[in-house]
Amino acid sequence: MAHITSIGAGIYSALAVNTTPITDLATVDTLAELVAKFTTANSFKEVKNVREFPQIGTPANIVNVPVYGQKNSSQIQGQADAPNLEVTINYVPSEWDTSVVGGLGALVGDGNVYAFQFSLLNAKPAGLTTAAGVQGLGSVANSSFYFAGKIEALLVSPQLTDANQATLTLSIQGQFFGPATVAAA
Repeated sequence: MAHITSIGAGIYSALAVNTTPITDLATVDTLAELVAKFTTANSFKEVKNVREFPQIGTPANIVNVPVYGQKNSSQIQGQADAPNLEVTINYVPSEWDTSVVGGLGALVGDGNVYAFQFSLLNAKPAGLTTAAGVQGLGSVANSSFYFAGKIEALLVSPQLTDANQATLTLSIQGQFFGPATVAAA
């Protein structure tokens, strides 16, 4: 399928993580290497019940520099800092159970680097399983971003009037790749 070509809400956007730790970042320093981490449904898990996604992509590499005697600062090219991504989820404790082997709860704060895929889909994929839908494969236009990172923290925020929420913090360990599209197999 091709990239999204029209304005629309990302109502079927999804975040997936390959649950196999990356021991050498050189093995995931190209788009093709990261896409390969998401080719089979049993190699990754969907981060479910996402309430709000952060901005995804490479931040500007501009630094403001004050100049003596001028009213405005000058801007020069600098080095962009990799952002922390904070994903807000509707918290379901059983989905983050730390005793489940291969579950997402066990990955929080373990210090390992994982491959991530963020897919933008503005229509529901037809005839696909949830796992394949996370990949953005199938019958709808999609655009996916890939990166290597760590699952640093999960902070639960109990709510009295709404669904319990949590903030999942991801740190970026390389560069962003994308948007890219993955065609149906």
